Amino acid sequence: MVAGLTGSPLFFGWKVVWTAFAVAVFGWAFGFYIPSALLHLLHEKHGWSVAVISAAISWHYLLSAGIIVYLGEIHARFGLWRVTAIGAGLLGFGALGWVSATASWQLFLAAIVSGAGWAATSGAAVNAMIMPWFRAKRATAISLAFNGASVGGVVPVPLFIWLQGETGLVPATLALTGLGAAIIVLLSVLYLKPTLASLDLNPDGTASDDAPMQATRTPILRAQLLRETRFVTLSLGFALALFAQVGLISHLVALLAPSLGTTLSGWMVSAMTIMAIIGRTALGFTIGGADRRVITVANLLIQVVGVVLLATTAQPVLLLIGCILFGLGVGNLVSLMPLAVHAEFDPVDVGRVVALIIAINQATFSFAPGTLGAVHDATGGYAWPLVLVIALQLLACAALLAGGFRRR
Repeated sequence: MVAGLTGSPLFFGWKVVWTAFAVAVFGWAFGFYIPSALLHLLHEKHGWSVAVISAAISWHYLLSAGIIVYLGEIHARFGLWRVTAIGAGLLGFGALGWVSATASWQLFLAAIVSGAGWAATSGAAVNAMIMPWFRAKRATAISLAFNGASVGGVVPVPLFIWLQGETGLVPATLALTGLGAAIIVLLSVLYLKPTLASLDLNPDGTASDDAPMQATRTPILRAQLLRETRFVTLSLGFALALFAQVGLISHLVALLAPSLGTTLSGWMVSAMTIMAIIGRTALGFTIGGADRRVITVANLLIQVVGVVLLATTAQPVLLLIGCILFGLGVGNLVSLMPLAVHAEFDPVDVGRVVALIIAINQATFSFAPGTLGAVHDATGGYAWPLVLVIALQLLACAALLAGGFRRR
């Protein structure tokens, strides 16, 4: 498959892509998707309120966001491969803390560890893995690597739900996180430790004479970015969209379980993430020079239709269609942001801009699970939380289009 995509099957960068894919599978499974299942499972097991568990999930995201801001400096100081390997271990250890908790306040301690691990295996980390190796083929490489984020919901979530039902929460978590962390550590040493310089290679596997010139100026300051319209509108648009998306995903099992049961709800999450893979892969090969902001808005409007179905029906077929439509936007929303940054910013600034937007977005959507949980508890159901999700998605469209019109 790689040979067909690149024409250079031996280029080491594609091994980095599949390593980033694996990191995304593990990171999104235990840092993003499984907390949604834990919200429902811990509520059922201990009787803790949805709002309290949601707040712990929010704390997990918020701590991760604080680390992501400085992830580039952390990579430069300790090495990308070391940070990724250690992060995988922290994410697994933190997940064990979640399922071992005997009091709700212990979830907030476990979130400190899991949040650090999630930061080291998140989208900012995946982008950092891909950036040095590709330029002309970067859109394809990013799309393939970020498909791991969707696979992290397709297989691990229903597997985790089934396994915990057979063995219990702690044994299931120990088995899956132990295996996953071990694989990530091995791949980090084999494929993230080498660099372009150490292998005497150029981006995209080009010959030396064909390699694009590297920018030599210092990356733009973070404070200056915060005053730029293109940065503010991108960050605001994706922050609102991800707030809505993460909030819904974190409550999806709990939302669907009364109508479908826990097991079938887990498979609905899988259906959503399968569509995320399909949507992201198709976009990676077809996006070309299309305006990233307009494409993002189109994805959000598709999601809105899906959320409307989730809010207005209890029929299994229609709920499945709602998950499918919502899932098409889930995949692309994660990968479109770095592609938009690559299109609108100079190469020397891309790494810092992507990390800062991800950090701001994650700090924003860290409050999403808790907010939707509080609205759920206050209103006695998911009708108003879903109305909030739709409103935020429409506001995100407005922010992205406003920035786009100014650029044109």
